[in-house]
Amino acid sequence: MLNLNSPDDNSNRNSLQDPISLNVGGEIYTSTLGTLTRCRDSMLGAMFTGQIPVLRDDRGNVFIDRDGRLFRYILNYLRSSSLDLPYGFSELTLLRREADFFQIRPLLEEIHRYELSVPLSLRGGPLGAMLMLSVDSKVRVLHFNLRHGPENYELRTCSVQAFTADLFCTWRAFLVLLCERFSYRTSQGLTSPHLCNPRQNRLKLEWVPRPDELPQDQYNKQHYRGLMVSDPEVTQSDDIMNMHRSGCEITDMQGFVEELLKVSFAEGFKVDLVVPDPAEILNCTSLRLVKC
Repeated sequence: MLNLNSPDDNSNRNSLQDPISLNVGGEIYTSTLGTLTRCRDSMLGAMFTGQIPVLRDDRGNVFIDRDGRLFRYILNYLRSSSLDLPYGFSELTLLRREADFFQIRPLLEEIHRYELSVPLSLRGGPLGAMLMLSVDSKVRVLHFNLRHGPENYELRTCSVQAFTADLFCTWRAFLVLLCERFSYRTSQGLTSPHLCNPRQNRLKLEWVPRPDELPQDQYNKQHYRGLMVSDPEVTQSDDIMNMHRSGCEITDMQGFVEELLKVSFAEGFKVDLVVPDPAEILNCTSLRLVKC
């Protein structure tokens, strides 16, 4: 059972005394208020200075619903102001996400410097990790009424192309990275795709670019969505909306495959198999890459 303590609760403020026990995603840690509040403008700083409420588990530990294994690197950075990662650390993308969640700006800067200094083959992911892509596209004919006046309608017809990209990767963190790099453009704004089933390490992307002859309201009525790719230089912005403002739209499958290859090559993947024609990789129907 979890108990919510309000920052206005005097007993809660009094209970925040050294040492502090934390339950982060099931992993138990012990630290001090000085360490946890070292970055005063971070989420941890706000939690342990009483600015926002904290949850407690049934044993009285402060509970944080985040990745417990990766929190050790967060805590060690706060203790020493140094990012110390083991050789061949394979979860840098996930660690960056955790640092962003806790809003520890100096740590995000350290992670960025680490990424630039470490060879691609050591940045993350096991050697031999496999990425498989299957793509498909279908043309759909859409009929709609174009209104010219109160009782003046014109029947219009246009074709839209629906794209599907089905990805499987043995390195789950890479699929998480793709969820950060690509986003859906809908009538409600930009949203991130999600893994179909985390246990299956599978990501499925489906999108329909809007042709010029299809009015926006008719496009929205069909619940279609576009696909955007973000600028990797702004993936550490405050929120997902800012993260994709400088992105561009993917309007065909060749554009998607090209962007996927850019991300894959940057993470150390190499092309292993192209179907049907290796010479026409951007027009492939399936693709296999292996991390070297």
